[in-house]
Formats: sequence, structure tokens, C-alpha cells
Amino acid sequence: MLSRVAASLYWLSRYVERSDGLLRMLKINYASSQDSVHDFLWEPVVRLYASPSDEAGITKLGNDSRAVLKYMITSKENQNSILRIITMARENARGVQEHITKDLWQCLNEYYHTVKDPKLERMLQREDPISTLDVLIKQVMLYYGTVEITMERGEGRSFMNIGKYLERAIQSVDILDTKFTTLNDNPDLLTDTSYWKHLLLSIGGYELYLKTYRSGFEAKNVLEQVALNDDFPRSVMYAVNRIQRHFDRLKGDHEREDFRKMSFQIGRLQSRIKYSSLNSIRQEGLHNYLTQIRQELYGIGNALNENYFAHS
Repeated sequence: MLSRVAASLYWLSRYVERSDGLLRMLKINYASSQDSVHDFLWEPVVRLYASPSDEAGITKLGNDSRAVLKYMITSKENQNSILRIITMARENARGVQEHITKDLWQCLNEYYHTVKDPKLERMLQREDPISTLDVLIKQVMLYYGTVEITMERGEGRSFMNIGKYLERAIQSVDILDTKFTTLNDNPDLLTDTSYWKHLLLSIGGYELYLKTYRSGFEAKNVLEQVALNDDFPRSVMYAVNRIQRHFDRLKGDHEREDFRKMSFQIGRLQSRIKYSSLNSIRQEGLHNYLTQIRQELYGIGNALNENYFAHS
């Protein structure tokens, strides 16, 4: 497979996964912002996804929920808005249409035109934003269902899955780091049931948590599920295991030196997470632990760029 094609499929998948995480985060946090019982700040949420260079834009938003939604979904100035992300996903798909199914292209094209429709911004500002966010979330779900039932299980699909799970792992690490760092400024959140509930809802882990833990919402249990639980599809452990699985499926590369180096790099991260425990993470310091995991994930992305994507 040409490096240009592999890179486009990889980034297509990363962008769609990023949009999914952002939409789910916005939906749950908008609902939380309407709860007058608890103080709510949009800034930590916005900083997770907004462009680091747009400090002025982030500050200007303040705590205006409708302004935040506009900035994060339809803004052309925010490089990580849903509009910009899906535009880039569509551009990557456009260049490799012969390598994806017609159904998948049509699905992604529909998602793009839904986001680009001027009616979307009016709906966000004048109607119930949660219903509007649900429309976009369903577009992502339709995309993933279409990928699952139409795409050939070949090299292209492997690169798409590597991109998807790498993006997911980075998002989960960032969410954990942000949410637990906030505890330093507000220790009362440690025992705030709604704080942990909203975190789990924003990444689709609420129902699994209720089935797994019977002692109520505790920070240590949330950390264990999101970082170490291989049964949770959005955990860091689950995502890294899938990166390893799909990397091993790349054909004809097992004798290459760069393949062996990358396989070792992924396996080292996989083992580090697998043999971590709440006690070992506590001893090391959660922020330091998550920072190192994030650096390893970025390192895998950089190695893919150097060895497979011709520095795309």
C-alpha cells in the first residue's frame, strides 16, 4: 500500500474518532452546565480539544454554554472544531476513494454536510443543544457501523484501526489527567458523585461502572476502569491492546527492522499498562504516570509517520 494512502486512512479514522469524543464530552458537560446546584466551568473541557494557540479565543468564551458549543462545533477559527475536523476527515477520504467503499464515502459526506448546514448553528443557539448533538453523534455511529460491515479486512482497515485506537487512548489519558488535576484546586470533588458520574457518561462508561463496582462512585474505581480495564472499549488498556493487534496484521512487514522496533515500542507500552496497579500508579504519581503514557502514545504516532507515512 502506498504511504500516502495509508496516511490518509489513518488520519481519516483519527479525525472521526476525535469528533466522536468531542461530541460526547460536549453533550454531557452541557447537561452538567444547566445544573444550578453545582458550580461548572467550561474552560477545562474546552482546553481538552481546542487549539493551544487560541488562548484569547478560549478566554473570551467565559462560561457561556451556547458560545462554547458554537466555538467547538461550527467555528472556522478553532482548528479543532467539529467543522474543521470533519472537513479534514473528508479531504483525506476524498484522496483515497478507491480504497474505501462507496457506502463509507457517502456516510462521511453526509456527516460533513450535516455539520456544514447553516441550520445546525441556528439549532444550537435557539433549540435544545442536546438534541442537536445527538444528531451528530448518530452520524458518527452510522460511520462506524458502515466501516464495520463494508470495509475489507486488509491493510487499509488495519491503518484505520490503529489511528482510531491511538486517538482514543490519547483522549482517555487527557480526560483522566484533566479531571484528576482539577482535584488539586478543588479537593471536595473527590467525593462528589456527580463529578465522577459525568466523567463516565462523557466516555460511555457509566453503565459498565454500575455493573462492575457496587460501592458507589469512587475516584480510584473510575481510574481503574478508564486506565486499566480491558473490558471497557474506551480504556487506555483496551485501546493499546487493539493498536498492537492491528499493527501485527500489517502484511509483509514482519522482517523489517523498523517493524520490529515499532512492535517493541507498542509492546513495551502495552506491558507497562498491563502490569500497572492502582498502588503502583499512586506511588509513581498519577500525573507523571499519565504524562509518560501520553509521550509513549505520541512516540508511536511519530514512528508511524517516519516509517510508514513518509513524514506526511
